[in-house]
Amino acid sequence: MSYTGELSALITAILWSFTSIFFSEASIRAGSFQVNITRLVLAAIFLIITILLSGFSLMLSASQVFYLAISGLIGLIFGDTYLFKAYQHIGARLSQLLMASSPAMTAVMAYFFLGESFSAWGIIGIVVTLSGIAMVVMEKNEQPSAKYKISKVGIFYGIMGALGQAAGIIFAKLAFQEGDINGFVATFIRIFASVLVILPAGIVFKRYKNPFRVFSADRKALLYTTAGSILGPYLGITFSLIAVARTNAGIASTIMSTSPIIMLPMIKYFYKEKLSWKSIVGAFIAVGGVAILFLR
Repeated sequence: MSYTGELSALITAILWSFTSIFFSEASIRAGSFQVNITRLVLAAIFLIITILLSGFSLMLSASQVFYLAISGLIGLIFGDTYLFKAYQHIGARLSQLLMASSPAMTAVMAYFFLGESFSAWGIIGIVVTLSGIAMVVMEKNEQPSAKYKISKVGIFYGIMGALGQAAGIIFAKLAFQEGDINGFVATFIRIFASVLVILPAGIVFKRYKNPFRVFSADRKALLYTTAGSILGPYLGITFSLIAVARTNAGIASTIMSTSPIIMLPMIKYFYKEKLSWKSIVGAFIAVGGVAILFLR
């Protein structure tokens, strides 16, 4: 029995865990907007090289391209811009924990916009997920690290990031419903559409500075951004689409949502963070809620 989808989902969760740490560090050094645009440009370059060398077809229907483009604009510009701001304020671990609410948001949106069924177990899963997240963010004794503290604005940014990702998934699903799409091609269209909008806007409004000047002044920011671009928008998103295509969407979403748990030992190692038992239990409860939501 092949477990390609499940394995791809697990790889995605691991990649996103590392990516969160890399982009968190890069955002502090170079700014969230700068890092967001740079990683999209780098990922687009990596993807088009992969597509051309592999001979993948870019021939999709107009509606598929449209849905994927809208998915990218919402998920990668709106959602990820807020996520990167959350990285700056509350760090990678808490930001990813808040992102665990994205599958619940996706389920609610799918119910209203795609007509998907919504059972009592689905409601229980959402409640459990939100309870686990609330258990962590409301923990008064929580001390993330010297760099990061729990803040209302950081929590707000994290929630908006999750909302953007959920809405992006809905539009991506509309594209996949029309026919099979190669994972690298789908990811490239989402990212390329985002670059076409966010890069000119960043230049016009002077929010995006000369990347050569910014990153030459801080080589570690460049290293973190490049590593995050390879592991995240290049490999991570691609593996996530492969997971959704090769296994049940609920199983894929549940496995991919284990990032907050996978990150616990990483944060302990990288930041020497002292985690309270409520933080650890809350992370497991949140992921357990996602499992209930999709594996009912």
